[in-house]
Amino acid sequence: MKNHLFIAVLILLALSCETTKKESTSQPKDEYPEGFPYGNVPREKPNTPMSAAFNRIYDGSYAGLECQSNELFSTFKYTPLKGLDYGKKDGRISRRDASKVIKTNGKYYVWYTHRNTPTPPNAEAGNDTIPSRDWDLAEIWYATSKDGITWEEQGVAVPRLEKPYPGWRSVSTPDILVYKGKYYLYYQAYTEMPGSQGKGDDCPVAASVSDSPDGPWAPSNKVVVDNGPEGSWDQFIIHDPYPLVYKDKIYLYYKGEMGGNPRVRAQGLAIGEDPFGPFKKHPLNPVINSGHETALFPFKEGLAALVSRHGLEHNTIQYAPDGVNFEIAAITSLLPIAPGAHVPDAFTDSGNGRGITWGLCHFRDVLKVGGNSQSYSILARFDCDLSLDLDDPEMKESDIFNDPEINFKFGLSEKQLERVGISSH
Repeated sequence: MKNHLFIAVLILLALSCETTKKESTSQPKDEYPEGFPYGNVPREKPNTPMSAAFNRIYDGSYAGLECQSNELFSTFKYTPLKGLDYGKKDGRISRRDASKVIKTNGKYYVWYTHRNTPTPPNAEAGNDTIPSRDWDLAEIWYATSKDGITWEEQGVAVPRLEKPYPGWRSVSTPDILVYKGKYYLYYQAYTEMPGSQGKGDDCPVAASVSDSPDGPWAPSNKVVVDNGPEGSWDQFIIHDPYPLVYKDKIYLYYKGEMGGNPRVRAQGLAIGEDPFGPFKKHPLNPVINSGHETALFPFKEGLAALVSRHGLEHNTIQYAPDGVNFEIAAITSLLPIAPGAHVPDAFTDSGNGRGITWGLCHFRDVLKVGGNSQSYSILARFDCDLSLDLDDPEMKESDIFNDPEINFKFGLSEKQLERVGISSH
């Protein structure tokens, strides 16, 4: 009898040990039983229950635990350019939509939309001589610089083309590709006045080629990336063509506009093996759900994008390890309008993108007359720290305070003042 009892006790002890072992395996003890630790945030994801907000830090696409350690976070600072003449500053001369900045022949090159018209733009009265928009009746010009601040305008690179070739009405919003020893300029090629016929800002993409950044440029005289089929998201608008060399191919990003009220803007991708095409649009388009302009750069093994102004994810910097599936890597403010960054490795396809530190952008609506879009734009320089090779703590500061007068400029409209019962007088 005693032997039977002894055996039974041993069996119970064994079962108890096994149960304890399983419990300890399946339910590990919290690493921080007293709650999230004080002091330095753990670099590695801790073994403790966390909110969705803190799970995102470790499981999402953020490149750091705070702004200071996030290589894809930066503030942006702006500097006026020298050397560019805007005449009487009355809206007749405008420069906007800078391309990527490249360095060759010992100097920097940039291409941009240049308009010099008898009158400022007028959305209601556009015709063969009066532009309907700031980018209407425009040409592609270029300038060079030794320091990125003082620029010497070199003149026209791509003029308006002869009718009926794409770009006879206007050529605007260029970007540059250097590929197999040649230079290619991509641009919006208008075959009708922007804003006409109820299509919005309808245009496809065309391109020109040169053996030198100084030209001459030979146009393809054909559409390189066309609007999508009827009913598709990009059926009317293919804007902001932006080429990079990635995965041994030309990745050309562009902005489309889905129409509706309010308008929904997004960004698509077309991939080709020849600069003049054919380009095949990606089946997952749009690949970025927000943003008014395209601005991307190689970063590590993938591509990063500045996403500004419009959409649910405006004012973000995003990253896609495959150049297609973008996730938010940082949230920032005062992003440059239409940025054309200096991207030294835009065409190297190194698989180890280093990021960006500066470029050109524009400020729009410098002149407003009444309710019309009678205005012009000026080019400016922006600086940032979105580079693996730069450590500028000032660019990682997120606590920025504006002069109160800047905020007051964004006060209530007349209609809003009336709604809240405040007199504007």
